[in-house]
Amino acid sequence: MDMNTIETVLPTADPEDWQPGDAWLGGGTVLFSYGSTTLRRLLDLGPARWEPVTVYGDGIELAATCTIATLYQVPESPGLAALWPALDLVRPCCDAFVASFKIWNMSTVGGNICTSLPAGPMTSLCAALDGVATILSPGGGSRTLPVAELVTGDAANALVPGELLRSVHLPAHALSARTAFRRLSLSNLGRSGVLLIGRQDRDGVFVLTVTAATKRPVQLRFAAGLPGPQELQEALDAAIAPGLYHDDIHGLPEWRRDMTYRLAEEIRAELLAGPAERSA
Repeated sequence: MDMNTIETVLPTADPEDWQPGDAWLGGGTVLFSYGSTTLRRLLDLGPARWEPVTVYGDGIELAATCTIATLYQVPESPGLAALWPALDLVRPCCDAFVASFKIWNMSTVGGNICTSLPAGPMTSLCAALDGVATILSPGGGSRTLPVAELVTGDAANALVPGELLRSVHLPAHALSARTAFRRLSLSNLGRSGVLLIGRQDRDGVFVLTVTAATKRPVQLRFAAGLPGPQELQEALDAAIAPGLYHDDIHGLPEWRRDMTYRLAEEIRAELLAGPAERSA
C-alpha cells in the first residue's frame, strides 16, 4: 500500500533520532500492508546490519531484524540441534505464518513481536523459550523484558514511543528442554486460532505457553514437574479469565477455550510419555 504522507526515509537505529510521526522500518510487511495517514518519516533499520543470529554458550541472540527465512535455517546449524533440542520449535513456528514468498523473506522476528497480534508466531516461539527482549530507549538507555510480558494485548505492547526492540535472547536452559507443539486454525491455510507450546526443562520444571487463543501470551509454570489432568485444567482456569480469550473471525472465544484445554492435555500426555514412546 502506498503511504503518501511519508516525507523522509532515514537510515538509523538510534532512538535519539525518533520523533512523533516516525515509525521504525524493519521488513515493512505489516507497515506497507496496512498503510498510514499520519506517519511522516520511516526510520530504516536495514543499514544497521545487525548480525541476525548469534550463538553464545548461554543461548542464542536473535536480532530484531532477523528474517523468518534466516531463522528457519537455524536448526540446520552444525551441532546446534543435538545441543539444544528445543530448536525443533523453530520450523513449526515459522510455518505458522502460512506465509507468501514476500513475507517469508522480508518479515522479521522483531516486527512480528512488535505488531503484537495474538497469533504472532514469533511471540509464541520466543515467549515459550523464555526469550528476553533488549529494548533501546531514547537518551541512550536500554532495558530488558521477557517477551511473554512485552506483548500485553491484541496489537498492544509495553514499548513506549521511540523505543526500539534490538534483539531477543533465548537462554540455554530453555533451548535444552524437551518440547511439544500444538496449533489449530479454522482452515488449512488460516491464521492460528490456538497455539500452545509445552516445555519440560532438565530440572523437571514444566512450562506451558498459551498464545493465539488469548489476547496476550499466558504462561503456566509447574516447579514440581508435569501436573495431572485435573491440576492442569484448574491452572488454566485460574490463569485465563473468560475475557482474555481472543474473539475474531479466526475463532470464537468458546472454541479457543475448548481447544486450549484439549491441546494442553495432548502436550501434557506427550511429554509424560517420554522421548522413546513419542518416537515409536
